[in-house]
Amino acid sequence: MRSLGLCPILYYRSVMTAARVLVVDDDPAIRKIIADRMRAQGHEVEVAVDGEAALEAVAEFDPELVLLDMKMPKMDGFEVLEALRRSESPPQVVMITAHGNIERAVRAIQMGAADFIAKPFEAAQLDHVVSRVLEAAGLRQRLQHLQTQLSDRHTLVRGASKAMKEALGLAGRAAASNATVLLLGESGSGKEVMARHVHQQSPRANEPFIALNCATLAGDLLESELFGHEKGAFTGAHKSKPGSIELAEGGTLFLDEVGELGVGVQAKLLRVLQERQFQRVGGTKTLDANIRIVAATNRDLRKATADGSFREDLYYRLNVVSIRLPPLRDRPEDLQPLVEHALARYTADLGRAPLTISEEAWRLLRAYPWPGNVRELNNVIERAAVLAPDDQIEVDDLPEELRELEAPPDRDTSAVRPIPSDPSEIRPYRDAVLEAKRTIIRRALEETGGHQTKAADLLGVRQPYLARLIKNLGVPKP
Repeated sequence: MRSLGLCPILYYRSVMTAARVLVVDDDPAIRKIIADRMRAQGHEVEVAVDGEAALEAVAEFDPELVLLDMKMPKMDGFEVLEALRRSESPPQVVMITAHGNIERAVRAIQMGAADFIAKPFEAAQLDHVVSRVLEAAGLRQRLQHLQTQLSDRHTLVRGASKAMKEALGLAGRAAASNATVLLLGESGSGKEVMARHVHQQSPRANEPFIALNCATLAGDLLESELFGHEKGAFTGAHKSKPGSIELAEGGTLFLDEVGELGVGVQAKLLRVLQERQFQRVGGTKTLDANIRIVAATNRDLRKATADGSFREDLYYRLNVVSIRLPPLRDRPEDLQPLVEHALARYTADLGRAPLTISEEAWRLLRAYPWPGNVRELNNVIERAAVLAPDDQIEVDDLPEELRELEAPPDRDTSAVRPIPSDPSEIRPYRDAVLEAKRTIIRRALEETGGHQTKAADLLGVRQPYLARLIKNLGVPKP
C-alpha cells in the first residue's frame, strides 16, 4: 500500500463503525486525501484548515473523532487539543505528526489524545488507528451503559406478591423476543425499572438502553430528541445531532409516557415500528433503526384512540406485549423488601452504618396508601436515611403525611360531632378534621392534667409529634 500524502490513495471498505470525523490539516492535499479516505470508509466528514477553524467546526459538527495535525498556523495541535479537553463532551483525538517528532506525540498522548500517527503513513495504517480508537470509545460507552443498568438505582426488587410475579414472568418471556412491549401502570409504579429489566434479560443486553420521557418536551423539541436533526433544520440547530433512536442503535429505546406524543410524531414513530427506518428532522437521508422499543404510559390508550388523540394503528403496533404493573397499595407483601432495598442503597450512598426501623415507623409505612407508589416510597426512605440522628429510623424521621396517620388504638369518638342532617350546617372537610384533632388532643390533655408525655402515651403517639400538633393546631392549654 502506498503512503498517504505521496501517491494516489487506493480505496477499500472496512468493518469500521461509521462516525462523524473532523480532519484538521493546513496542507490542502493531505487534508483532501485523508477526508476522502474517511468518506470511503463510510464516515461523515468535515474538514478544517487550521486550529481556529477546527474549534468552530467542533462546535457545529460535534465530531466523535478529530484527526488533528500537530503543526499548524494560528493555533498548533497542542492548543487545539487543550481546548477540546476542556469542552463538555470532548471527542477522541488522533494527532498527526511529522516523522521524528515522537516525543511531541507522546506529550499529546499525555494531554489526552487517544493515539498518534506519523507522516508519511500508509492507508491501512490510518484505517487501523481510526478503527482501534473508535472501537475503544464504543467499548467505553457500552461499559458506561452497563454500569448504569446494573446500578442499585435501577435494580428491580422482585418482591413476593402474585401480581408482580405474573408481571415478571410475562416480562421474561417477552424479553427473549424482539417484540415491542407496552408497560401500563400508575405514575411511580416502576415502569422504567421494568423496562430496564426487559432490556437486561434480552439478547440486546450489552447494547445501549436509552430512555426518553415524552411528557417533558414540547412537540418540535421532542421530535428532535427522538429522531435527531440536521444542521439548520430549525432556529438554533447550529450543528447536526443524533436522536435517541440513533443513540439506542442495537439496543433498547424506552419511551416513557408515550401517550403524550403529538399526532405528527406518532406518524413518524409508526414508520419506525413498521419499516425500521426514519429521517432526522430537516434531513433527506433515510436511516435504519435497529432498536427494540419498550413504551410506557399511565393513560388509557384505548380511550385515547376512541377520542382521536392517539393513532389506533400505532396503539396496536405498541401493544404487542402489554404488562400491567400494580400500584404499591395493591401489593403490601412487597413493601418490606422494597424498603430494605432502598434503605441499603441510601445508607451506602450517604456512607452511613446500616439503619433499622422502629416498630411504630414500620406501622405507619404499612398503613400509608402510597399514592406516589414506589417512587414516593424511595423518597420517604431517602429522607429518613438523611435525617435519622441515630441508628434507627423513628416516626419523627418520616414526612408529615405519614405522621398524621398516628392515632390511639381505641380512640374515643364521642368527641367527634355527627354529620349534621341539615346540609347548611356541614363544615368544609379540612376544617372538620382539624377541629376533631383539636378536640381529641384537648381531651387527652385535660385527662392528664396538661402533661404532654402522658397525653402522648394515652393517644398512642410520640411526645415530640404531639407537641408539634399542639403548636400547629393552636390547642389551648387546659
